[in-house]
Amino acid sequence: MNNYIVVGKIINTFGIKGELKVQSDFEFKERIFIKNMAIYIGINKDMEIISTRRVHKGYDLISFVGYNDINEVLKYKGAYIYILRNDLKLENNEYLYNDLIGLEVYDKDKLLGIVIDYEKSINNVLLKIKGNKTFYIPLIDEYIINVDINNKRIDTNKGSDLIL
Repeated sequence: MNNYIVVGKIINTFGIKGELKVQSDFEFKERIFIKNMAIYIGINKDMEIISTRRVHKGYDLISFVGYNDINEVLKYKGAYIYILRNDLKLENNEYLYNDLIGLEVYDKDKLLGIVIDYEKSINNVLLKIKGNKTFYIPLIDEYIINVDINNKRIDTNKGSDLIL
């Protein structure tokens, strides 16, 4: 099964030697923007192998094996970057933020609602919960006790205090 995950977007070229400027806030990007990692680009999911990666002014600059000129990589400008989920090799207690959507949120044994989305802020990730009211819970240890992807459940500590 080809389970692709969007990990960033190529927003421009950088320099003349084939580097691409990537905008990404993917939570595990240190595992994917590495030498010899296969990534897939654009709607056709063209596979390329990362040759180099460096960070410049908050952006990831990557180059691909076999590309040494700006003209060779212009075709990728504006394209999304994907990886195969299996290539990420998540540990048992690790998950992607998208994996949380659809999970039920409990405070003790009281159902508060279901995660319908998430938002990244400067300091943390906020889970958007839809129950009797829509509210947010920060994805931090102060509020989140346990995330159980298999049982589709998130247990909180005082999560009900955040319902306004």
